[in-house]
Amino acid sequence: MRLRHFIDTQDFSKQELLEIINLIRVIKQGYKAGYSPKLLKDASLAMIFEEPSTRTRVSFEVAMTQLGGHALYLKPGEIHLGVRESIYDTVKVLSRMCDVIEARTLKHETVMELARHADVPVINGLTDYNHPTQVVCDVFTMIEHMPAGKNLEDLHVTFIGDATNVLSSLMLICTRMGMHFTHAAPKRYQPPADWISWAQANCAESGGSLTITDDPIAAVSSADYIYTDLWWWVGQEDEIPERRAAFMPRYQVNLDLFNKAPAHCQFMHCLPASRGVEATDEVMDHPRSIIFDQSENRLHTEKGLLVYFVYPRLHYATEETVALHKQQIDSALSRLIKMNT
Repeated sequence: MRLRHFIDTQDFSKQELLEIINLIRVIKQGYKAGYSPKLLKDASLAMIFEEPSTRTRVSFEVAMTQLGGHALYLKPGEIHLGVRESIYDTVKVLSRMCDVIEARTLKHETVMELARHADVPVINGLTDYNHPTQVVCDVFTMIEHMPAGKNLEDLHVTFIGDATNVLSSLMLICTRMGMHFTHAAPKRYQPPADWISWAQANCAESGGSLTITDDPIAAVSSADYIYTDLWWWVGQEDEIPERRAAFMPRYQVNLDLFNKAPAHCQFMHCLPASRGVEATDEVMDHPRSIIFDQSENRLHTEKGLLVYFVYPRLHYATEETVALHKQQIDSALSRLIKMNT
């Protein structure tokens, strides 16, 4: 079977992404009805984290448990990834012991190198460039909360704030799916040219649209969803005063800006959030905020992704094979007991 990794949504067609989203949907529906099949019985997931995590760690670990498998949390300092052992050696060992690897790495090149050498699927749990599991979850959540009378291709998504790794992924998946995507930020914090070029190519194929602007009021005027994220990331702490000055107050998602969007518009945030900074409490806790539905859906998304990439690769013994090896093991255990009595 062909080995595939989940590193970037750009590696997948619209139809493939819809298949993943449909799998998430049916697994979630079953779970909500009390049916949680052990689709990954006895499988193991290695979770590599180079920085702390709440949603990604918990969602993958709980997902693997509910699917009948086991997850190992490998935090910084617990394995020798690229320090006392090469990435190549580490991933080859993990490939022999585990059925799938999830990695949250500080540099995108690290997860790319893991995927280059792995013999099992590698799932990107976030890098400095992108966050594909989050945005699959986001599109799934948008579909669940679709405004009446609209289709996926009718949706207008507006992202307010810095060109983060989440912005990169959200812009690319929305344009891949044929949606209409707008990013509003000061010019200095808008996407680099290559991201824009990739998104425009997606639009040419899918029929979606891309708008980049420094006008947040115009950006939200047709929005079905307003999305924001942190204004600074790991390694940008020394830029906080400058960034805060650039974004505040014009690009803060507060009630004034939220009320300039259509009356059905819903608010999204990948979390964690700096409440009172990129978004106010009044918006984050608004009746049309779906941030916690979004967070919960990370669990169902990870289930769908794990099943999509791992289930077809699992092999279980036939009844004849089970009988043969049970007899051999029982015989060995019988001899062991006799030796110790």
